[in-house]
Amino acid sequence: MFTRLVLGIGLLSATALTHPAEAADARVLQIVVSTNRQQLSVYDGDTVVATSKVSTGKSGHSTPSGIFSVLEKEVYHRSNIYSNSPMPFMQRLTWSGIALHESSSVPNYPASHGCVRMPKAFAKKLYAMTQPGVHVVINDAAVVPQPIEHATLFHPLAPTVSGPMFSELSLRPTTSGFLLRAEPVEVAMNDTAALPPPPALTAPRNEAPLSILITRRGLRENVLDLQQLLSTLGFDAGLPDGYLGPATVRAIRDFRSAHGLPATGGLIGPELMKAVYAAAGKGEPPNGAIMVRQGFKPVLEAAATIAEPQEALGTHFFTAHDVERAIGQAQWYGMTLEGDLSKDTKKRFGITSERQSEALDAADRALDRISIPDDVRQKIEGLLTTGSSLTISDTGVGPETGDGTDFITITRRGGLATKG
Repeated sequence: MFTRLVLGIGLLSATALTHPAEAADARVLQIVVSTNRQQLSVYDGDTVVATSKVSTGKSGHSTPSGIFSVLEKEVYHRSNIYSNSPMPFMQRLTWSGIALHESSSVPNYPASHGCVRMPKAFAKKLYAMTQPGVHVVINDAAVVPQPIEHATLFHPLAPTVSGPMFSELSLRPTTSGFLLRAEPVEVAMNDTAALPPPPALTAPRNEAPLSILITRRGLRENVLDLQQLLSTLGFDAGLPDGYLGPATVRAIRDFRSAHGLPATGGLIGPELMKAVYAAAGKGEPPNGAIMVRQGFKPVLEAAATIAEPQEALGTHFFTAHDVERAIGQAQWYGMTLEGDLSKDTKKRFGITSERQSEALDAADRALDRISIPDDVRQKIEGLLTTGSSLTISDTGVGPETGDGTDFITITRRGGLATKG
């Protein structure tokens, strides 16, 4: 449980380091930007280690709100849109151009073209504190990470003497079950008895933090499932890539005809999904998805279940600190963000109520409603390290998430096409 708090550090100076930056573990630092307060705060857990005034996007160029991570850093960068304008100590948040950077103009109001401007001295200090992958939360109100405990959150697998840990297992690409992607995703082999004896010295564990997203299944995930299941049923849907190509469309139409489904309405809908799952002996179609990235690359994708799907989950962000594999424990911190679901999003996912998505206990309620298969949980917990994160969102995988990113979740769209 945790109670969401609003930041109350107004007595701090406009630019301040409250603790030595060198003492913080860069993997667990979080940057929180409040557009209402025009303020940036750096957290280690629930402790503020640095804060500064900032200037976010002005009217017509508003800075998008949501959950980001630093994708790349450049000490000296120039804008490719605004007359080659200098953007020193640039820390990129999206490949479409939003970044944190130094500016000589940081008034106490929104003035940028979408980026988050910082004073020179603070921009330099922040640049030295961070590394690629550090998370940046942008929200209207100032939110504070709070300790949280919940059974749905992940904890590291303690070492056992019965076999190697997940990160030490050989990996293979898979397209079985629901671990589907256009390109193979690596997962642990289940048959450890077939493995050769481990060498005397094993490769070091990959300690890069995980980025985990739990969200509602979108068109891509449903198409992937249909392609896999239709092909197993004898309807050639082509390569399972998540795209509605000619082979997939033909397979869907052939299945509809063979099973007496009406040809009217949309090509893919609940009736079709239920019929295909039933024909394949798979039960009810899942309504949720869990995806994992490590080092900006996808490593795992699977089905999840969201109870009471008509209720919005809200947007919640959690980070894992002090991951102790020897005792199977981790300290999680969480926060709940503001956000408005569009009418199209509500219609697409059948959401009829948002009344609980920003309540004080909204994060706990969202975690209560999520079920993750045991084998998927085991795989994730075998890779969990300090600095790993979990995002819960209603909106699926957004367009800013792609090659070379963590999961980018937009809660309120701003000037994503602008820079500076």
